[in-house]
Amino acid sequence: MKSEQLIPGEDDEERIILEQIRGGQKEVFGLLVKKHQQAVFNMGLSFFRNGDDASDFAQDVFLKVYRGLDRFEGRSRFSTWLYKIAYNTAVNSVSRKKEYRSLAEDDFVPGGDNPERSAVRSALKDAVCEAVGELPERYRICIDLFFFYDRSFKEIEAITGFPVNTVKSHVFRAKKILRRRLGDFVEGGIE
Repeated sequence: MKSEQLIPGEDDEERIILEQIRGGQKEVFGLLVKKHQQAVFNMGLSFFRNGDDASDFAQDVFLKVYRGLDRFEGRSRFSTWLYKIAYNTAVNSVSRKKEYRSLAEDDFVPGGDNPERSAVRSALKDAVCEAVGELPERYRICIDLFFFYDRSFKEIEAITGFPVNTVKSHVFRAKKILRRRLGDFVEGGIE
């Protein structure tokens, strides 16, 4: 693939790295790993629920990406292509017993500087985790990709294979459910 095929607006640093890799400088692939490692690891945690399995998953994903770089055509952002590989790898790897866990279940609300503030934050975190955990899995995946991975509807379509209107519907319905369940905690609603 030639560099002019990359979509306009893609991160310049990433574009340069991809050009260098295609030019034979395979050692710079580590820069892409470093840039996306935490997001891929977090996706692994969402599916596998432990650090060792998430770490193995991330290594597997980056190996697949490295081996498949010649198939990246630049019709989407590199990160979208990477997340699609990660998502498909995770879906194909989990057993039927294990299920997806939202990033909302992670400790996203830091502790406060006083006991009252800490208690409110803890209650909010528990309420969000419970509400997100009760969403259907397809809603949780779309919500995570949209809010925690900052992916567009079109990118979520490319990653999950859900049609873009289905993605929009899942996000809309999930927000509606969360707004209803979290009404006591959320001022101004979930946007």
